Amino acid sequence: MRSDRIAAVLAETSLFSDLDDGARRALAPEIVPRAYRKGDLIFSQGDRGESLFIVAEGLVKLSLTSLEGAEMVLATLRPPSVFGELALLDGGARTASARALQETTLLALTRPSFMRLLLDNPRLADALHRSLGTIIRRTLQQASDLVFLDLPGRLAKLLLALAQEEGKEIVGGVRLDLDVTQTTLAGMVGGSRPSVNQALRAFQERGLLELRGREILIRDIERLRRRAEL
Repeated sequence: MRSDRIAAVLAETSLFSDLDDGARRALAPEIVPRAYRKGDLIFSQGDRGESLFIVAEGLVKLSLTSLEGAEMVLATLRPPSVFGELALLDGGARTASARALQETTLLALTRPSFMRLLLDNPRLADALHRSLGTIIRRTLQQASDLVFLDLPGRLAKLLLALAQEEGKEIVGGVRLDLDVTQTTLAGMVGGSRPSVNQALRAFQERGLLELRGREILIRDIERLRRRAEL
């Protein structure tokens, strides 16, 4: 990937967008593009955190796995998301695992390069604080949902969030093209695939949505919002 393309991707991120164009172009040669196939492991929970990553192309899943093999999906990340910055700050272990869900290209920035950049660009610290705040808010919200919402409520809330981010308004509702499997969807709401499938079919029977393979047509946003207690 060319340096000018890397600099352009940096400009789209919330973390590096405040840097001036010259700083991004100077940083570009220190960034290493990495290609992953669908299903490839990027790093494992407990690995040493040596780099942060920017999603240039594709889709990445962040997840936690129990000793029994149960998975909790923390987030699915699309361009131009940044991840891995938490372990980078203290050089500690990764708190989650990351896996490519599609053909994916990441931009990797090592800890020494990032810390040098941080010293030279004080505005980057503000962006980093915002990024860490987003992680904390997301984690607290997920914990709250697990405690206070049942599985159909959590699923309704997730579908609404996905519809807002990626949905397309059409005649009859909002079309949502899922680029994840129901197994991943289940991991995102802390349930099993059969329970998520059952909840989706219950929503369909009640007229809230229509299932079309990996495509979902949300027909009644307001009733779905009430089910999510929003």
